[in-house]
Amino acid sequence: MSNHLPKMAHTETDQTPTMRIDKWLWCARFYKTRAIAVEAIHKGHVKVNGTVAKPSKEVRAQDTIELLQAQTPRTVAVLGMAATRGPAPVAQQMYEETADSIRQREVLSEQRRLAPEPANSLQAGRPTKKDRRDMQELRSWNDRWSAQ
Repeated sequence: MSNHLPKMAHTETDQTPTMRIDKWLWCARFYKTRAIAVEAIHKGHVKVNGTVAKPSKEVRAQDTIELLQAQTPRTVAVLGMAATRGPAPVAQQMYEETADSIRQREVLSEQRRLAPEPANSLQAGRPTKKDRRDMQELRSWNDRWSAQ
């Protein structure tokens, strides 16, 4: 009977388990699908140990990953690997977010909370039915173009 669980790769020099960065991000539940993780990696939103990663980059425990998730930067340290994507509590044990990253996320959250509502900056929107009637009254028949 064959095992359907994917095997984690081991490097030749040491026996620490490694995993592709796109798969790790998916298993750790940073992105909903591997395709979205690959897209974020291709856009340059993911760095491993300070260098821009490719989807096939192998990560191992103690690596540092910087990523942009929903316009929010995060920095995490890899603690472990998982053979498959599991429940959120298990996924959260695969990494630890740095204190600076947590602090930065809190500051950005507070800035968003205190930012003015974008809709309040709109001076004029689409005219209402009353506005259209008023504009129609202001027009005279002479303003219209005719073929005469």
